[in-house]
Amino acid sequence: MRRQRRFKDEAELNVTSFMNLMIVLVPVLLMNMVFSQLAVLDLKLPTGKETGEVNPEDVSLEVVIRESGFELNRTYQEQTETIALLPKKEDVFDYDGLSRALQDVKKNPGFADKKDISLLSEPDIDYQTLINVMDTVRIYPAVVAASLVDATLFPDISMGDAPQSGGEVTE
Repeated sequence: MRRQRRFKDEAELNVTSFMNLMIVLVPVLLMNMVFSQLAVLDLKLPTGKETGEVNPEDVSLEVVIRESGFELNRTYQEQTETIALLPKKEDVFDYDGLSRALQDVKKNPGFADKKDISLLSEPDIDYQTLINVMDTVRIYPAVVAASLVDATLFPDISMGDAPQSGGEVTE
């Protein structure tokens, strides 16, 4: 008996369309990776009312964000004192004035090591204003050894609602 050998044709693998897809897809994905970076800011929630005695060393700073401007307050033993009132200038928030006021506070030896601050905003304050205030209270541009660097002010930020106020922020 004779065996018949059938020669089978080898199947060709056509990867041209797959390669075309990869040539287009890989650069598009690589370009999108650069634009999809997110900045994350770690916020702390207010502690609320705690039982026990008030620590005399416990001094808190608050920036109250109102439609009329900023209030910079210091709370010590449940008594609040206004450090600075920064009304809007030409219907624009005074971020530079807030930064200068916080820098002056940071120069005070009592606040030199302090890193936490509370931002209290009214309900109608828009999101971009909150982000700008967060950036303003965290860092400020400073010149060190003839180069511009970001110096730290108060990086630990807590958020809350502003207390009701009967008047506007005026200086």
